[in-house]
Amino acid sequence: MIDRNAPYDHAGHGHAHLRHGQSHTHDAASPQAVAFENVSVSYGPVLALDNVCFSIASGSLSGIIGPNGGGKSSLLNSVVGLVEPNRGKVTVLGHPSQEMLKSIGFVPQSEQVDWNFPVSVWDVAMMGLTPQRGLFRAHSRANREAAAEALATVDLVDLRRRGIGELSGGQRRRALLARAIASEPAILLLDEPMAGLDPTAQHRFLDIVDRLRDKGTTVIMCTHNLTCVSTRASDVAVINGRLIAYGPPDEVLLESVLADAFGHQLVVHAAGGAYALHHHDHQVNWPGAG
Repeated sequence: MIDRNAPYDHAGHGHAHLRHGQSHTHDAASPQAVAFENVSVSYGPVLALDNVCFSIASGSLSGIIGPNGGGKSSLLNSVVGLVEPNRGKVTVLGHPSQEMLKSIGFVPQSEQVDWNFPVSVWDVAMMGLTPQRGLFRAHSRANREAAAEALATVDLVDLRRRGIGELSGGQRRRALLARAIASEPAILLLDEPMAGLDPTAQHRFLDIVDRLRDKGTTVIMCTHNLTCVSTRASDVAVINGRLIAYGPPDEVLLESVLADAFGHQLVVHAAGGAYALHHHDHQVNWPGAG
């Protein structure tokens, strides 16, 4: 785990851990998918991120957790160029992130999408191929095959003609995922993809994400679902304006780290699960606390 009081250099970081009974090793020689090098982001006088340094290994599933307003979305937005760091830089596969946008798929927060826009599920999947084909060029056979494969991956082929606004919450999220993966990106960014979904829809979405990661896609997911990152993520970054910790879940999802990040908003972590307790006015009794 990163020393929370010192800058972090991932180049010298190596660890092995277990996930679903399989060992995954991140060593110093593994290629870095995304690297945040002393990244600071401000909105006017408000400092959203301060000197964030860490890097994410290719082929991993990394969770980004932290309180609302803690800078998680700003971190993802800095990768896809929606915000420009005031200081530092973001690199993707060793290149400046703005040069690698075709290698990145992005699923934004549900609240940022106009679900009343009159498009079908098929149209949404095809939108993911616009950077490859250009805005005014006709769809090629290869484009159509890629969109069909993306919809098959997210189990929405049977609903391809349905209007996006007619779908359930889980189906909408999977449609956005189809758009993001239609171009077969090397890196997939997910911003609160499970917010508002019931447990069944969450598990279905995460099972698809697991399959993508198993095929070699690097997945970076901002989420409030700590149980999800505890059980499925290779590594977890804890963010609250700064990088508080980064490393394997069993080294990062500790009471002291989570309390540092969430304060009174959170935290219970025990027996492989973590649960959010929102805005308590009384003292939280930690498991095992005397």
